[in-house]
Amino acid sequence: MPGWPSAGRLRHPRCFINTRGEPLSRWGFAYLLRQHAATAARKQPGLAKKRVSPHVLRHTCAMVVLQATGDIRKVSLWLGHATLTTTEVYTRGDPTEKLDAMEAILPPHLRRGVFQPTDRLIELLRRTS
Repeated sequence: MPGWPSAGRLRHPRCFINTRGEPLSRWGFAYLLRQHAATAARKQPGLAKKRVSPHVLRHTCAMVVLQATGDIRKVSLWLGHATLTTTEVYTRGDPTEKLDAMEAILPPHLRRGVFQPTDRLIELLRRTS
């Protein structure tokens, strides 16, 4: 592409570079993300109401890794955290854990399970169809 430095002339051996051949900064990444989110929102209007930021992407990826592996150590390594204590914040955000915790405190008649309609409801539905 015109204006892009050739691979042999890179000043910094980085995976992501800007148009000047320098490492892509966090601000540059945020700018590109905003541009792409705005483009995507034109096709998917609901996206315009969502928060899209580098932090949200990082958190979302961490949650996906946690749900896929169930291993907080892998999330910690992937995020580059120095200690597991820093990463434990993601276990508090796991929606499946929240649902399980909520179900544990629900009265038995409100818990998830197989719906068993009463005979009266079945009869009512038969008459209305």
